[in-house]
Amino acid sequence: QVGGFAWENCGDKKNPVVLQSLSVAPDPISIPGSLRVSAAVSSSKPMASPLKLVVVAEKALGDLWIQLPCIEQMGSCTYDDMCTILDNLIPPGTPCPEPLLTYGIPCRCPFKEGFYSLPASDFVLPDVELPAFMTNGNYRVRAAVSNGGEELACVKLAFSLQSQ
Repeated sequence: QVGGFAWENCGDKKNPVVLQSLSVAPDPISIPGSLRVSAAVSSSKPMASPLKLVVVAEKALGDLWIQLPCIEQMGSCTYDDMCTILDNLIPPGTPCPEPLLTYGIPCRCPFKEGFYSLPASDFVLPDVELPAFMTNGNYRVRAAVSNGGEELACVKLAFSLQSQ
C-alpha cells in the first residue's frame, strides 16, 4: 500500500513483544504539526539492556524503493543499546513525559512484561531540520529489537510525510 498509513508485525510468531494495534492521524503526517497516536503492545517477557535496535528505512522513488543511509542517527541505523539512548533523552530519576506517565507506560529500561495501551493522544512534531532525503514522500520502515541475538520485537510501518 502506497500513500497510506499501514503497520504489521514481522519476524517470528514467537516474538515476545507484539504490537496489537496502532493508529496514526493525520495521513499524510505533517511536519511540523500534531500527530494523534493510539497503540497497544503486549510483552510476554521483560526487556532489559542491552536492547539492540535495527532500523531499515526506505523511500519510494517512482516504483523503486531506495534504502536511506544513516545520517545523524536518522534513516537506516543500528543502535547498539536503545536503553542508553532513552537514558540520555529522559535521565533516570525523572518522570516519564506525558501522556506516558498518565497511562503508566514506561519510557526507559527495563520494560516489564505486560500489556501497555495508549489511548488516542496528541504529540507535537516540531519543525525539525530533516535531512534532504527525508522530505515529502512515501516511506517504509522496519524496526527490530533484539537482546543477545534473540529477536524480541519486529514492526513494519508504511507512511507518508508532508513537510511544510
